[in-house]
Amino acid sequence: MALFFDSAWFDARLAAAGLQRGDVAAALGLSSEQIGEVWKDQRELSANDVRLLSALLAVPAADVASHAGVSTPVPRDVPPDAAALAEFNERLTRVERTLAEIKALLLDLRSGSP
Repeated sequence: MALFFDSAWFDARLAAAGLQRGDVAAALGLSSEQIGEVWKDQRELSANDVRLLSALLAVPAADVASHAGVSTPVPRDVPPDAAALAEFNERLTRVERTLAEIKALLLDLRSGSP
């Protein structure tokens, strides 16, 4: 178990999943500044945050908690309720839509389109 937040581990998991910290912020409903605090070990993750990160990164919740610091709770093995799962899926859909919009804007900039 990591004593402090293991930012290198999380950055590696994000890279492997093709995600960025902004995606974590969107999934957890936090601002970029708040995610920065998490990465600097200045903000703790809740059991629900661990559960959401576990799903986002496709790793066991115990791994997320282990690398998030000693005081990070491991969520109980309770299946997520339908409302929480629907909320997570909705957030993920918004993240994917935003990424698609950003990609389209970048492609327009590269092609010189107004």
